[in-house]
Amino acid sequence: MSFRLFILSISGVFAFSAGMISFFYESSWLIPVLIFLFTFILSFLILNAVFERFIYRRISSIYKLIHNLKLGKELKDALGDQVYEDPIADAEKQVRDWASEKHLEIKKLKEMERFRKEFLSNITHEFQTPLFAIQGYIEALQEGLLEEDEELAKKFLDKAANNLDRLTYLIKDLNSIYRLESGKTILNKEKFDIIKLIQETIHYMEDNAKQKNISLLLRTKPKSTTFVKADKNKVQQVLINLIDNSIKYGKKGGTTKLYVFPLIEQILIEVTDDGHGIEETHLARIFERLYRVEHSRARKVAGSGLGLSIAKHIVEAHQQNVHARSTIGIGTTISFTLEKV
Repeated sequence: MSFRLFILSISGVFAFSAGMISFFYESSWLIPVLIFLFTFILSFLILNAVFERFIYRRISSIYKLIHNLKLGKELKDALGDQVYEDPIADAEKQVRDWASEKHLEIKKLKEMERFRKEFLSNITHEFQTPLFAIQGYIEALQEGLLEEDEELAKKFLDKAANNLDRLTYLIKDLNSIYRLESGKTILNKEKFDIIKLIQETIHYMEDNAKQKNISLLLRTKPKSTTFVKADKNKVQQVLINLIDNSIKYGKKGGTTKLYVFPLIEQILIEVTDDGHGIEETHLARIFERLYRVEHSRARKVAGSGLGLSIAKHIVEAHQQNVHARSTIGIGTTISFTLEKV
């Protein structure tokens, strides 16, 4: 209801009441009609003046202030002064929109706070585990283990070195994510054959796969070529991370298969393993930094736990998509797209 219609409604109620009261005391209908018209006009003038001075103008000023603050000075000057026919309704709509927007912002902030706490907890554990292990090995060596049992001391040194490698991976990958998120990583896009790059990456990862007796297979036509436009080194890093992840969590003696599918304007690459699979509740979060689906099992494998997160950031830096699907007992497939040439 607009401001004017509201005033008219109230004036009509007053005038109708006065007319009905006079109708009971007067035998003629003319006097009640005159009283009705007089009361209606007088009520409208009085109410209009009161509302105009004490309510309407103030609400209009408040609404203009809110509107101008939202627009900013430059946009306000470009649009010029505008006349608002119903600032009360507009202000109500603005407040409702603002409340809805703030509700979404608060919800997002709470999710970010939860994610921050989880990330700090995870990264603290990631650093503590190898550091405490290294500390224990060094203390054992300092207490004379090197002279007492040289073979055991060598094993302790090897384990300390492995834990140092784990710390190095973690710091290096954290730095990579920081550079990707802050936009400091520059993509050097070029035209290249994605199938050839996948073959090179498979050859590079074969030794890792052999340790678990896992076969790496590229399912595509022989001697076929598929050209994409992307940062070749970064895409290879994505492939390494995805293949490495499939080896770590695939079953021994299993197979990791890679597929290349041409789409209309993109190329779809899929990396599929035949491991245990991931439950639906965890699937949406596997690209988060340091998120662990199975904490006890994940700690036993080497690496930083940031591979999937880095892969996601690289793909999204190319303005492309990455997706995961999984079935318990069958395996997991992670796919991403690249720009087709």
